Amino acid sequence: MLLFIIAALIFAALEALALQKNWFKLEIIAKPGVMTVLFLWLFTSVGMDGALLWFGLGILLSLAGDVLLMISLDRLFLAGLVAFLLAHIAYVIGFNIPVPQMNFFGIVFAIMIGLGGARIIRRILDHLPATGQGRMRIPIIIYSTVISVMLLSAMMKLTDISWNASAALLVSIGAILFYISDIILAWHKFVAPIQHGRIYNIAAYHLAQIALIAGVIVQFS
Repeated sequence: MLLFIIAALIFAALEALALQKNWFKLEIIAKPGVMTVLFLWLFTSVGMDGALLWFGLGILLSLAGDVLLMISLDRLFLAGLVAFLLAHIAYVIGFNIPVPQMNFFGIVFAIMIGLGGARIIRRILDHLPATGQGRMRIPIIIYSTVISVMLLSAMMKLTDISWNASAALLVSIGAILFYISDIILAWHKFVAPIQHGRIYNIAAYHLAQIALIAGVIVQFS
C-alpha cells in the first residue's frame, strides 16, 4: 500500500515540476503516471467486483481526461470536461451501491454544497460572455451539478455506519479537494488568471484522487 502511495506522490510532484518548468516531455510521463498507479493499486488490492468496478472506471475516465487536457487545455477542454463528467458519474454510482438512505446530515450537506457551489458557479458563468466562451455555459452547469452530487455522495459516507470511519474521511477529503481543484481551474480559465493556478489545480487534483482511492481501498480491503 505504502509503495503505491509513494509512487503516486512522486508522479504528482514530477507533474507539478513539469508544469512549473514547462517540460512537456516529463509531463507526458508524470501526469498519466498518477492515475495509472492508482488503477494498479485498486486492481491489485481489492479487485474490480461490484462497486469497485465503477471506481476503476472512474480512474480510467479520469486518465482519459488527463491526457486530453495535457494535449491541449484549450482545444480539447470540452472533450476533457466530458471525460471527467463521466468519471464523476462512475464515482457517484460506486458511492451509491447500495443506495444509501438520506438523513438529516445528508440534507445539511446538500444545502451547504448547493448554496456554496451556486455562488461560485454564478461568478464563473457571468464571465463567460466576456471571454467569448458563452457556449460553455450549459456544459459547465451540467458538470458542476454532477461534481456536486459526487461530493455529496462521498460526504454521505461520513454518516454511513457501514463505512469505516477512516475510509469515509479519506473519500470526503478527496472529493472536497477534487471540487476545489475544478474551481481553481475554472476560475483560472474563465474569470481571472491565478498565479501558479495550473500548479495549484493539478496538485489539489492529484491529492484528491489519491485520497479518494485510498479511502475506497481501506473500505473494501
